Amino acid sequence: MKRTAKKAKPERELDCQACGACCLNSAANKAEKFIDYVEVMPRDALSKRPQLVKHLCVVNPIGETHLKLVGKEQRCIALGGDVGVHVNCNIYEVRPRPCRAVTPGSEECLERRKDQKLD
Repeated sequence: MKRTAKKAKPERELDCQACGACCLNSAANKAEKFIDYVEVMPRDALSKRPQLVKHLCVVNPIGETHLKLVGKEQRCIALGGDVGVHVNCNIYEVRPRPCRAVTPGSEECLERRKDQKLD
């Protein structure tokens, strides 16, 4: 008989709408003075919305388009609400691929939560 390992049940569910930590510039990026945030590629749905790109993005010196970071906490310009309490992405349906890649409980998620002292 073949045994399969059971996946450990998480201690708690992580709710992206009560977090937002992945929508802030990481501590590692800040330490390196790296301010380019999520890159917006031509194939991303957001790129097909020129008015949004004009409002939400910046182009770095080498011609790459990135979502803007705003405020002292260097948060994504599209993030609404209070980090760690209740947040929302104002461009959720057209968010770039890197934003779609971070999932609740992933290594990046947990690292960003730690950066923001949410864990």
